[in-house]
Amino acid sequence: MAGLTPDTPQPTAVTVHQQSRVLEVGFADGNKFRIPFELMRVYSPSAEVQGHGPGQEVLQTGKREVEVVALEPVGNYAVLPMFSDGHNTGIYSWDYLYFLGSQQAQLWQQYEERLGAAGLSRDAPMAAPAGSACGSH
Repeated sequence: MAGLTPDTPQPTAVTVHQQSRVLEVGFADGNKFRIPFELMRVYSPSAEVQGHGPGQEVLQTGKREVEVVALEPVGNYAVLPMFSDGHNTGIYSWDYLYFLGSQQAQLWQQYEERLGAAGLSRDAPMAAPAGSACGSH
């Protein structure tokens, strides 16, 4: 889902709605999606969130109030959002945004299941990354 596929509909409009915290994306096939910033953030395509292979995903928490403070174009195939929590390494291709928009219900369910399995809530603070303990010399 990271690369642009030939059958991915092209976006016709991209609007950042700060107050409602959603990215609205209209596509040439007539679909229009309102993707919550929180969903974008917890499913960021970055290695920081996705890891470098299966099973290395980092469960994101505490992102309910996250905002998109800037949205930069990446060529003609993607955008790079800058999030209010400092995250700015996920490049969202048009096909990935289409995926997020069209699969929102399933993605939210998977996220809730992963949180439940970890004994966490959406609003729990992010745990410190492994190996970042202070004074461990």
